[in-house]
Amino acid sequence: QVQVEESGGGVVQAGGSLRLSCTASGPTYSRYDISWYRQAPGKGREFVAGIRWSGGGTYLGDSAKGRFTISRDNAKNTVYLQMSSLESEDTAIYICNAQDVGSRADYWGQGTQVTVSS
Repeated sequence: QVQVEESGGGVVQAGGSLRLSCTASGPTYSRYDISWYRQAPGKGREFVAGIRWSGGGTYLGDSAKGRFTISRDNAKNTVYLQMSSLESEDTAIYICNAQDVGSRADYWGQGTQVTVSS
């Protein structure tokens, strides 16, 4: 009923940039807070960034501060994660979470792979 789709992953050289997109498709009037998490092999899931549906509140994990920017286009139900100054340590599967503002139900995407070559 609610589908979360990520896109934009790929391979990028260290120091480069990449933009990820997350689209939440659900009932017409549903509103979602969006968060990005990432998980690298052998490591736990890490919070990267989040944004309220209104756009008034944005949150960055420690690893993202100063390098990543999160924004959204509600007309497209899409959230963007702009990543710059990428490092090898950023290599991970990036997973999008959409939380319904009303029900607080969580919906997860399948993830998109980001690989940063050194």
